[in-house]
Amino acid sequence: MSENPISDVLCIGAGPAGLATAYELLKADKSVCVLEADPEYVGGIARTFRYKDFLFDIGGHRFFTKSREVEDFWHEILPNDFLTRERHSHIFYNNTFFPYPLDAWATLSRLGPWQTILCGLSYLRARLWPRRNVKSLADWTVNQFGQRLYDIFFRDYSAKLWGVPATSISADWAQQRINRLNLWQAVINALQGTHTNTAVKSLIKSFKYPRKGPGMFWEAAAAKIKQRGGIIHMGARVTGVEQQNDGTWLVTYQQSGETQQHSARHVVSSMPITELARHMTPPLASLPKAQRLQYRDFIVVALMVEGPDLFIDQWIYINDTDVKVGRIQNFKAWSPELVPDAKYNCYGLEYFCTEGDTFWQLPNDDLIATAKRELQTTLGISADTVFDACVVRQKKAYPVYTHDYQSIIAAIRIELEDRYPTLHLVGRNGMHRYNNQDHAIMSGLLTARNIAAERTVFNTWNINQDGEYLEQDEA
Repeated sequence: MSENPISDVLCIGAGPAGLATAYELLKADKSVCVLEADPEYVGGIARTFRYKDFLFDIGGHRFFTKSREVEDFWHEILPNDFLTRERHSHIFYNNTFFPYPLDAWATLSRLGPWQTILCGLSYLRARLWPRRNVKSLADWTVNQFGQRLYDIFFRDYSAKLWGVPATSISADWAQQRINRLNLWQAVINALQGTHTNTAVKSLIKSFKYPRKGPGMFWEAAAAKIKQRGGIIHMGARVTGVEQQNDGTWLVTYQQSGETQQHSARHVVSSMPITELARHMTPPLASLPKAQRLQYRDFIVVALMVEGPDLFIDQWIYINDTDVKVGRIQNFKAWSPELVPDAKYNCYGLEYFCTEGDTFWQLPNDDLIATAKRELQTTLGISADTVFDACVVRQKKAYPVYTHDYQSIIAAIRIELEDRYPTLHLVGRNGMHRYNNQDHAIMSGLLTARNIAAERTVFNTWNINQDGEYLEQDEA
C-alpha cells in the first residue's frame, strides 16, 4: 500500500455530478481527488462507448436545461463542439407509430374513430371521478389520461421498464417524467380546425448534443480538472469509507489489484446509496433500510447496419409485448459523427432487466441474435443487413421509485446530516433520484459551493422537486 495522500475533497464517481463537483471546487482553490471505478470511461451512464470506429450513447443524453448556470457550465467546458438537434421520437404500438410526447390530435386520429370515442369517454370519466388517493404510477396516469389510454400506452411499457406492475411504482416518478395530455383541449382545437394543444406546454423541440456524444463533454471536463491540478484515478473501486477521530475521512479503494487509501476533509459520493452504506465504517444504523432500495439495469445491443437512413428519430419506444426490446436508439440521428461513414447506421436496442436475472446472464451471441430478430420485427430492418454488433451491460441505470423509497431516503438523510455533515450525496444514484443530467450537474455545483462556504447555503435535495418535468420549454 502506497503512502496515504490527503485532499480537501474526495469525490466518489466521475459521472456528471462528481465531475461537476470537482471542477467547481477547483475553481474555489480546493484540492480534489476523484475515484472512478470504470477503468476507461468518465461520464458514468452519460459516457460515450467506443466500438471500433463507432460511437454510441448509453441511454441517450440530450443537453437541455432551464438553468443558465448549467448552460454556462456546458459552454465553459466545451465551447465549440455542440450541435443543435431537432427532437424526433415515437411510440411503436400495434404496428403504428405515435408521436412522443403524446400529441392529442395525432394520437386520437391514429387510434381510429371507435377507439377515439372509447378513449374520450374513459378520459371524461377520469376527470369527473378521479382516483382520490394517488399513490402509484398507475393512479397518476389514469387520472391524467384515462384508463383506456393508460392501458394502451403506459401499463405494459411500465411493466417492461420496471419489471413490476405500474401499481408498484410511486406516483412521484410520473409527476417528474410524463407530460400531461389535455384531451378536452384537443376536442376544442378539432372543432376550431386547429391541431395544436395550446393548453399544454410542449416538451422541447430541439436540444444541444456534443459532436461525438456526451462522453466528449465529460472527457473535456476531466481534462480541465487535471489541468487545474485535480487528481482522477481510473479503475479505482471504493471498498471502505471511514471517518477518523480528527473528523477527516479515510477512503480505501482497489486499483490494479492493489489496496490504496486516500484521506480527505470532505467526501462527495455519487455511488449508489446501497453501496455507500455497505462500505461505511461503522455501518450506518439505516443500512437495513438502504439495502431495500432497488435499481433497474439494462443492456444495449448496438447493431451496425449498411444501408440508407430509414427514419429520423433519435429513439423509438417499443410498446409491444411480443418483443423484449423497450427502446431503440438511432445513433446517427443524434450526431452523424457517431458513425464512421455516411453509408452506415448504428441502432442501439435497449433491454430493461435486473442484474443477475435470466436475460442479464444470456451470452452475447444470444443477445445479438435476439436484437437482430426484433429489429426486423419492429422496424422492418432486415437482419441480413447487420454486419457487426456490440453488447454493453449497464448496472444501476435507473433508481426505482418503490412506494417506500421516500421514507428510506429520509432515514438515511437524517442519519448522515446528524452524524456526518462532511459526507455529501450527489447525482442520480448518490441521491436515489431519477434526475436528468442537468439536475445531477446542479447537485454537484451546489454541493461544491456549500463545501467552499463551509456551511449549507443550498439544499440540494430541493433540486427537481417541483413535480414538473424539467424538459418543458421554460428556459
